[in-house]
Amino acid sequence: MVREIDPPSIQKEFLLAALAEGKRLDGRIPLEQRKIEFVFGEELGNVECRLGKTAVLAQVTASIVKPRDDRPYEGFLLINSEIGPMASSVYENGRSSDSEILITRLLEKSIRRTEAIDREALCILAGGKVWQLRLTLHFLSDSGNLLDCASLASMMALKHFRKPDVEVIGDEVIIHSPEERAPVPLAMHHTPLCLTFAYFENLSPILDPTHLESTLCSGTLTVTMNAQREICVLSKAGGTPLSVEEIMGVVRVGVDKVRDMVKIMDEALEKDRENRVVEVR
Repeated sequence: MVREIDPPSIQKEFLLAALAEGKRLDGRIPLEQRKIEFVFGEELGNVECRLGKTAVLAQVTASIVKPRDDRPYEGFLLINSEIGPMASSVYENGRSSDSEILITRLLEKSIRRTEAIDREALCILAGGKVWQLRLTLHFLSDSGNLLDCASLASMMALKHFRKPDVEVIGDEVIIHSPEERAPVPLAMHHTPLCLTFAYFENLSPILDPTHLESTLCSGTLTVTMNAQREICVLSKAGGTPLSVEEIMGVVRVGVDKVRDMVKIMDEALEKDRENRVVEVR
């Protein structure tokens, strides 16, 4: 990864002075999130998420494979991501940056380890055939907070995706095309979403930091929650230590924010369903 040039000291002083007055350079208040937008592709499971000027494209594909011997009833969910020069000039092709590794690990914990997808529902023939889902993330633009944008894109793509309907007759598995039978949505237990807060010394935390704010902050805290008020993952990347009260204050803010985000996702999905034909006529 190419070393990024540090912002000039005058820019840092201006940012800190604005935050001290409860203002941010893009006009938001400290706990305000940037506008969330979704762009759906022609194929199911192909979704671009835009969080301000940050953009991530998520794509879900499915294939039939043999399950693990010790888990004959479970399918697979694989998450692949790579940040290249398209997102920012500081990233290089073929070399994993610290940001990419952190994002992939947190998405693994948030989506796969919390069982957001019912992997037993991916079983076709016990011990013989299961669905393997592959979630691929393409980072299009890095204007700060890639993780939250990637989390939104991932969950929206999984909600939007539908796998082919299958029929099992004895040991024979028949895969029906979309023209024969309507594809089937994935069975999901919950919708975990990431919220990242940036911390500055002697200042209140800010939600959804921009690239400049992420560069100048003393540390970040990412909390992954769902609409059921459950904390799925809590990750703190360096910075000054936080008290229990400070962490719980962030969690209380996260409860309302996650519910708002889920509502935005549901409204976008409903709008896409109105304009898309997935049933057999």
